[in-house]
Amino acid sequence: MRSPFTRTLLQKVMVPVVWNCAQDSALAAAKAIGGEGNVLYRGIVAMSPELSLSMAAIPAREVRKQLRQLSGGDHVPRWAKVYVSYQPWLEVLKAVEHEKPDLLILEWPSQFEALRTTIDEVLAQPPCNILVVNSHFAHNPPRKILVPMRGGPYAELALRIALSLQRTLGSEITTLHTRPPEAKVEYDIAFQGIKNVLRNLPEIKQEEVITDTPAEVIQQFSQHFDLVVLGASARTTADSIAIGPVAAQIMKDSQQGVMVVKTQRTPFFGPHSEELGQAAISILVDKWFAENTFHAGEFDDLSYLLRLKQEQGVTISLALPALNEEETVGHVISTIKEALVTKVPLLDEIVLMDSNSSDRTREIARELGIPVYIHQEVLPQYGARPGKGEALWKSLYCTRGDLLIWIDTDIVNIHPRFVYGLIGPLLLRPDICFVKGYYKRPLKVGTKIQATGGGRVTELVARPLLNLFYPELSGVIQPLSGEYGSRRSVLERLPFFSGYGVEIGLLIDIFKEFGLSSIAQVDLQERIHHNQPLEALSKMSFAIIQAVIRKVEDRFGQNILESVNKSMKLIRNDQNHFWLEVEEIAEKERPPMISLPEYRQLWQ
Repeated sequence: MRSPFTRTLLQKVMVPVVWNCAQDSALAAAKAIGGEGNVLYRGIVAMSPELSLSMAAIPAREVRKQLRQLSGGDHVPRWAKVYVSYQPWLEVLKAVEHEKPDLLILEWPSQFEALRTTIDEVLAQPPCNILVVNSHFAHNPPRKILVPMRGGPYAELALRIALSLQRTLGSEITTLHTRPPEAKVEYDIAFQGIKNVLRNLPEIKQEEVITDTPAEVIQQFSQHFDLVVLGASARTTADSIAIGPVAAQIMKDSQQGVMVVKTQRTPFFGPHSEELGQAAISILVDKWFAENTFHAGEFDDLSYLLRLKQEQGVTISLALPALNEEETVGHVISTIKEALVTKVPLLDEIVLMDSNSSDRTREIARELGIPVYIHQEVLPQYGARPGKGEALWKSLYCTRGDLLIWIDTDIVNIHPRFVYGLIGPLLLRPDICFVKGYYKRPLKVGTKIQATGGGRVTELVARPLLNLFYPELSGVIQPLSGEYGSRRSVLERLPFFSGYGVEIGLLIDIFKEFGLSSIAQVDLQERIHHNQPLEALSKMSFAIIQAVIRKVEDRFGQNILESVNKSMKLIRNDQNHFWLEVEEIAEKERPPMISLPEYRQLWQ
C-alpha cells in the first residue's frame, strides 16, 4: 500500500483509456511519472457517426473492466465512468476542464487516431501540460534518459518529467544543451535558469554541443539512450507544425522511447524573456519538497530508530534552550526523558542551556536529573552575549553527541515526536545533515483561537526574504522553527548568530556549504506555545532582516549594513501621546566552534 506521506513531482496525471486502441506506452508513462495513486484514468469509446451510440454498451463494459484492472481493485472504481462519443477528443477536453490535471499523457500515433485528432491540433492549443509518448516506451523501460535543451520555455517541464521517471525507475539523466554558434540572447537567458537548477543536481550529467543542426546531434546522442524527453517548439507559424521540426523528426525516426512535452502557458520572447529561465527554479524546489519532506509518523517505530542508531554507532544529544520557562520545562523534560531515555534509549544525554532565568527553570531541570548550564557562564573568556543563538552555539561545547537536537522548552503540547521526528531523517539518510521541524501553530487572540494564525514573522519576513534572495529555500515551510537537528560535524564548522537570526543563518549557511539536498523538513503536526506580543515580533523581524542581509553581503562580497542604523526606534504610546524609544538590536555572529582551541581540546 502506498505510504500516505509519499509525494511526487506531479500530483495529478491523467491518461485516457481508449477502447480498441494500443496505449501501453501512455499507461506505462502515466504510472511511472505519477506513481501509484496519482493517475486518473478516463475511459473513452469513440463511435463512428453512422452507428448508434447505444451500440457502445459492450465496448464500454470492456473499458470498465480495463479500468478496474488498472486500479488494482476487485470492483469497478467509483471514478470509472466511460464516455461514449462521436467526438472523443472533446470528451477528453471536458475531463481536463473538470479535473484540472498537472499533466495529460497521450500516445502517438495510436491514441491520436482513435481520438480523431492530430498532434498539431492538440499541441497548438494544449488544454493543460501535455506529454506525447511514442509506442517504444512500454517495451523498453528507460535506464538512461536524454533531455535535450536549447533554452525554450518547455525545458522546465521536460526536466520535471525526467526527474519523475528517475525517482520511480532509478534512471540516469543526461541533459544535452545544443545552441547555434551565435545563440540569440533569449535562449542564453532562458537556459541560464535551467543551468542554475542543474548546478544543484549533481546526479545529472551535462553535455553541451554548438551546432547548426540540433536534430542530427540529438539523433546521434539518442542512440546511446533508452528515452529522449524534449520540449515542443515554442515558435509556430502558419507554415510550421506545432510539435516543431526537431521534435517531429525525432518522434518519427527514433527507435527508442521519445516523449515530447508542451505547457499550457503562452511563451513570451522579448527583452524580458529571462522570465523563461526564472521559473525553472520551481523544478529544484518541487523535487526537494517531494523527496525531503517527511512526517513524524514515519519514525514512530522507536525500536527501528534505535537499531539504526546502534548500527551506525552514533550518539545523540538533546539540548533545551530556556529562559524563564518554569510553567512548561518540567513537562517537556519528563515527557522526553521517559519516552526516549528510559523506555527506549534513543537519547544519550539531555542538557538544559539556560539563559540566566530568574524563575525556577533551572531548579526544575536539576530535580529531574538534567545537567544545567547557564550559557553566560560557559566559555566566559569569549564574553557573554544575550540571545538564544548564543545558547545554541555554546551547547556544542556542553554536549558530546554526534547528532545534536534542539527543541524549545515552551511547548505546551509536548510529545516525543518533536524529538524522534527530527532524529529519523538523520538516521535514515546519511546525505541529510540538517532537519527542520514544521507544524500548525494556533494563535490565541483574546479568548479565541485561530488554528493557523501563528508564525507571523515567518510569513511576513523570513519566507519573503528567502524567496527574494535564496529561492532554492522557498520550499522550507517554517525556516524559523525552534525544533531542528543536525550533525555535529556540520554545526561545529558554521558561524552562529547570537540572537533571533540563528535559525535562518544556519539554514542559509548549510544550503551554501552542503546544498539543498542536505536539508530536510518534518511535519511535527501541531505546536502550542505562548505567542509573543507584536513588539517582540517586531524586534525579532529586525534581527532576522539583519541576519539575511549579512549572508547576502557574504554572497556578493559587498557591505550594506555598515551604513544602516542597527538601533530600532520602538513606538510607545499612552492615552495622550506617542513617543519613540531607541533599542539597539545588532545581530552579532559567533565564529565556528571548531575554531576555538578549548573545543578542539575536548575532542583530541
